[in-house]
Amino acid sequence: MKKRILVTGGTGYIGSHTIVELQHAGYEVTAIDDLSNSDIGVLDGVERITGIRPAFEKLDCNDRTGLENLFAKNEGLKGIIHFAASKAVGESVQQPLKYYRNNLVSLINLLELMPRFGIEGIVFSSSCTVYGQPDILPVTESAPTKPATSPYGNTKQICEEIIRDTIHAGVPFKSILLRYFNPVGAHPSAEIGELPIGVPQNLIPFLTQTAAGLRPELRVFGNDYDTPDGSCIRDYINVVDLAKAHVAAMNRLFEGRTAEDVEVFNLGTGRGVSVLELIRVFEQSTGVKVPFTIVGRREGDIEKVWADPQHANKTLGWKAEATLEDTLRAAWKWQKKLMGTSENAGFKA
Repeated sequence: MKKRILVTGGTGYIGSHTIVELQHAGYEVTAIDDLSNSDIGVLDGVERITGIRPAFEKLDCNDRTGLENLFAKNEGLKGIIHFAASKAVGESVQQPLKYYRNNLVSLINLLELMPRFGIEGIVFSSSCTVYGQPDILPVTESAPTKPATSPYGNTKQICEEIIRDTIHAGVPFKSILLRYFNPVGAHPSAEIGELPIGVPQNLIPFLTQTAAGLRPELRVFGNDYDTPDGSCIRDYINVVDLAKAHVAAMNRLFEGRTAEDVEVFNLGTGRGVSVLELIRVFEQSTGVKVPFTIVGRREGDIEKVWADPQHANKTLGWKAEATLEDTLRAAWKWQKKLMGTSENAGFKA
């Protein structure tokens, strides 16, 4: 049995898929989540996939005393993968203080407690938003960070700086920062997937809910960008591929293969896809039409960004493998599974 890992935000979208891959790799997992944007039933799906139900405690990472008690009760924990955060760009523009409180305080609490309880390393869930609108595409890890276009993006930048400063001060642990591009899709089993609470803030669940007839149309934010079809371009990475990168990062920390105390990796496919192209690929892959309308640009969005993933490919030993077609088919399979579970599953106005 490999070492025990704490996964914060463990019932969330990426957290749940990462737990599956950690368990496949032999790690023992303890998950925490405050369930503010996820459902405890996700653990049932994890158990059906792996045959193992992870230990779970409902806990807000902003509750320092609660975290301290958790570590005291789980002395064997040796690593942390930190997902727990508020994550919607648009919402962060409207509610900036919520984002600064949730995303910064939760990380600070973990970093303060790690040395006391012998935690050897932390993998941090970061974002390509730290690059802003890059000057050069595709984006390498050496690209400069730019002033964030949203409070969400700013919290990711600040969290990275907090980790760097903390480790520079001489703490006895290391960190890997994983800068995601755009996670999409679902587990191919359709046992777990993206399950937004209320109106989806991310493109794919809104798209699949529209395809399922739960919403009248998909809104495309802007068609006047400097891109081939005028819509924003992103690098859409399969969530299972993304989850596997966290296992590779955890292995690297525990095996002492890190070249520096803080390492950074871009996680993407290396291919940019526009919103309108994504809709077309979904329709071609599933045979289902998606009604959509063009609306104005959304504050906080950047025009185009996609990754140069070579550093992760070579150094981390990880590569995105799923095709966009298979990824979108998995997302649609998950949506149909939700519809079969309950007439309005996954849908709240």
